[in-house]
Amino acid sequence: MRLFEILLSLGLLFRLLYPKRWNVPIPLVVLILHLLIEGYRWQMIPLYAFALLTFALVFGELRSAETQAVAWGWKTLLGIVTLSVCTAPPALFPIPEIPPPTGAYPVGTTTLYLTDPARTDPYAPNPATLRELVVQVWYPASKPGENSAWPPAAPWMDNIEIVAPAISDWIEMPTFFLDHLQYAVTTSYPNVPMADAEPGFPVLLFSHGFGGFRAQNTFQMQELASHGYIVVAPEHTYASVITVFPDGRVAAHNPNTLPDNVPETEYDRAAQHLVEQWTADLGFVLDSLKFLNEKEPMFVGKLDLARVGVFGHSTGGGATVQFCAQDTRCRAGLGMDAWLVPVADTVIANGPKQPFLFLYSERWPKPKNMALFERLFGMMGSPVIRFTITGTAHYDFTDLPALSPLAPYIGLKGPLNGKQVQEIIDTYSLAFFDAVLKGEDRGWEAGLEGFPEVIFVEGK
Repeated sequence: MRLFEILLSLGLLFRLLYPKRWNVPIPLVVLILHLLIEGYRWQMIPLYAFALLTFALVFGELRSAETQAVAWGWKTLLGIVTLSVCTAPPALFPIPEIPPPTGAYPVGTTTLYLTDPARTDPYAPNPATLRELVVQVWYPASKPGENSAWPPAAPWMDNIEIVAPAISDWIEMPTFFLDHLQYAVTTSYPNVPMADAEPGFPVLLFSHGFGGFRAQNTFQMQELASHGYIVVAPEHTYASVITVFPDGRVAAHNPNTLPDNVPETEYDRAAQHLVEQWTADLGFVLDSLKFLNEKEPMFVGKLDLARVGVFGHSTGGGATVQFCAQDTRCRAGLGMDAWLVPVADTVIANGPKQPFLFLYSERWPKPKNMALFERLFGMMGSPVIRFTITGTAHYDFTDLPALSPLAPYIGLKGPLNGKQVQEIIDTYSLAFFDAVLKGEDRGWEAGLEGFPEVIFVEGK
């Protein structure tokens, strides 16, 4: 709960415990400040109603001390129980908090709009439409000078009034369920100058999961950027939960990208076609970064395209495997609950040869997927290593568990504490990329220690 939400609850409790006329305005003042400073959210409606009911009550003359004790006790007990019930929704569905990064650099972020002139989009309503991508970049930023003012921190998601209802629908909740995400902010700052402490920063491409979105792993993006990586996340149009273009056009999720209720062979063909598109997206973004590195003032000379890593979640993890197998610009790959069903048979049969780290949750792996993984693992280059994080589920690799303490009960995460999961993911991904792309082997060794929840499965 936010500051004035807590103060409102405490003010109402104080009013119940000490029902004097002089303290009636206290909750009212706090409520007004809350609405003006923090803003309304639907989870607070029961507390608003309780506060207004309290204000509407008219108290008679104070009773004698002897009779007041009995009446006051029952009234207070009923009020405290009611207040507790009213406080539960904002406590159980708080404003999500994205943990601040731990690296030496502050984090900047910017959003790009790219059109691939060489590809049409088979998922667009008009199949002649060129493939369009919205891409978000997180990067090491220069520290502000003494007399310079930075802009406000970036929101968790742009166009939240469009994106939040789409996410709510995806997780089978009412469309208003995530309206409070409009108040969630990051510790990234939009369009601030990029750091120049190094001649060039390694580049990491991120591929989100099916039905995901480019900002779904902001906790991880910020952490990597703060340690000296430029992290680039395209939103895979029509297979993301929703995409909003800069001119306001909306590309809704197209269910035909992975059709339901079709024979398995038809599903697998559609999945492989999807990952081909995503792999092409990653390649096109990397081509575009080369241009930006040469021509765009903000990026000129800052991207070290000789040190490129790729990572992804779920279907994006499968796209990571396929991209690295087909594009030698990939120097290292990280798959988180990598979904390998869409990966081409030739890739499974031969495997990428770059160093790879695979992190799997405990509850999600499917037999068919893991059978493909075992085939792939035998054909991959070295080093390649796989870990399982106990007490986790599929969405633990994203920001979504931050939505509520009830996340384990609505299928968004496993029982392991969300902050602990994020610390594990940050530590392992940073240590792996530091070892492969920066040559800091000591970082990789440090990443393998101190987390009993992480179980080594296999490696070579």
